[in-house]
Amino acid sequence: MIDRQQFLMRARLEAHTLEAWIEEEWLIPRREGEAEDFSETDVARAQLIRDLKTDIGVNDEAVAVILHLIDQLHGLRRTLQEVLRQDRVQTGE
Repeated sequence: MIDRQQFLMRARLEAHTLEAWIEEEWLIPRREGEAEDFSETDVARAQLIRDLKTDIGVNDEAVAVILHLIDQLHGLRRTLQEVLRQDRVQTGE
C-alpha cells in the first residue's frame, strides 16, 4: 500500500485534483482512521484518468463512463476466470 504523499508523486497529481477524483469516486482509497492508502492499481487508474483528460481531452462525464465500463470488463474477466477454474476442477484438468 502507498500513502497519500507517495501516491501523489507516483501518479503525478496535485492534491486538489486527487480530492476531486475521490469526490467523483473515480478513486477510492482504503481508509484506516484518518489515513488514506492507495494500491498500485490506484496509481495505474489515476494515470489512465490523467491521460484520458489531458492527452485525449475526454470530459468528466465521459471519464466516468469509461471507468464504469473498465470496471465492468474487469468484473466480467474475474467471473470468467472463476467459471473456467470451476470447470477445470469439475473435469479434472
